[in-house]
Amino acid sequence: MKIPFPPPALLILCLTFFAGIMGQQVMGEPREPTLEERVADVESLLNSSAPGTPERATKLSISSGDNAWMLVSSALVLMMTAPGLALFYGGLVRRKNILSTMMHSLFLMALITVLWAAYGYSMSFGEGNAFCGSFTQYFMLKGVGAAPNADYAATIPHQTFMLFQLMFAIITPALISGAFAERMKFSAFVLFMTLWITIVYFPLAHMVWGKGGLFNWALNGRIPALDFAGGTVVHISSGVSALVCALVLGRRRGYPREPMTPHNVVFSLVGAGLLWVGWFGFNAGSALSASGLAASAFAATHFATAAAAIGWTGAEWMTKGKPSVLGAASGMVAGLVAVTPASGFVSVPAALFIGLCAGITCYLAVAKVKALFGYDDALDAFGVHGVGGTLGALLTGFFASGEINSLITATFKPGGQTAVSLAGGFGQFINQAKAVALTWILAAAATFVILKIVDATIGLRVNEDDETQGLDISQHGEEAYNG
Repeated sequence: MKIPFPPPALLILCLTFFAGIMGQQVMGEPREPTLEERVADVESLLNSSAPGTPERATKLSISSGDNAWMLVSSALVLMMTAPGLALFYGGLVRRKNILSTMMHSLFLMALITVLWAAYGYSMSFGEGNAFCGSFTQYFMLKGVGAAPNADYAATIPHQTFMLFQLMFAIITPALISGAFAERMKFSAFVLFMTLWITIVYFPLAHMVWGKGGLFNWALNGRIPALDFAGGTVVHISSGVSALVCALVLGRRRGYPREPMTPHNVVFSLVGAGLLWVGWFGFNAGSALSASGLAASAFAATHFATAAAAIGWTGAEWMTKGKPSVLGAASGMVAGLVAVTPASGFVSVPAALFIGLCAGITCYLAVAKVKALFGYDDALDAFGVHGVGGTLGALLTGFFASGEINSLITATFKPGGQTAVSLAGGFGQFINQAKAVALTWILAAAATFVILKIVDATIGLRVNEDDETQGLDISQHGEEAYNG
């Protein structure tokens, strides 16, 4: 029997802020550094070999240019969720479900922000083990202020780095929502996303980018996988989870017999354009500085996206006889997805190749594979993000270049000894494949278990009458178009 469930957002907010108040009482206020510690900070700045705490020692090295670029990048990434993804997904559904679909992106901007402040940032970037950070180190963002954290970004405030990473955490679960559009209860959506971000995303972010993380090549992780801006963390995790959601929830009623065409392709095109622009913050911003590496990632992103749009359009033109506008937009997104893990490691020619492969491969996944197996991935979250992210992560292993990013040839030192180059080749491809496989397993298994828990407690799907009426009315009591 399904048990009643209180308004999820209210429950989560109340528990979070109560925990925050109790946590501050337990942990107390951060103490001011002593005079001796301040003197040691100055000495460590004057002499790089002098001992000192890295975070305090870099207080005087903040770059206003780097900080400005990272704040702009943070805003660009947030724009990708809303209005970018909200419009892109909203235009693809039927008119009776546009508000419920856009609500997914909008509400996650609020929900994930609160969870990030409470424990998400600490789980992702606190010091823990190879799989997860500390739950309490940065609890309620304690200790995350104006001083840089040299382990992550030595020239910007720790708070700026935290905000930038928050925007990634917001958009990732929003990508999953495309798979179950038009059929999941809103209460189930909130509970599912709360559990998913906690069990899947936060640990994966730590594994790839966190200090001591399993895949963190820059800080000597055990499996040095290259993921510049989130191929595994964002796209594979969300894409694979989307496929599991589509399989567990089942098809929309009437699919594929009844036509379920997008109600407003113009909305989707505007959303795709905003995603392309915002993605420069996503990828170039991941350089964490206004540097030549940021420019290289910017260029790789742009050229890969262009090539993917041509690849998807060409493949569709050849197989269907006409190139669709929505297909070109979908190809753009596929290119953005595939180049994400590679953007800070590959040259423009390599980016063009990755984009072209992504456009063609993702088109085949959406147009052929989905029809072959019959699953209802409503907005092709798996076909674009799961397939595109996997392809991009694997190709990064072949095309990563030390000439583009010299750090990959000198930073990874297993055992603290001689540096091992992570430049493209069969060895690095194997590292990438290991990270991809483990990400697939974690995302698929955890998502399946979470969905079963949610279904057993409050139920996943709306009933037949509510689905026929549309989720705008049945879940939110509103209509997008009146009169």
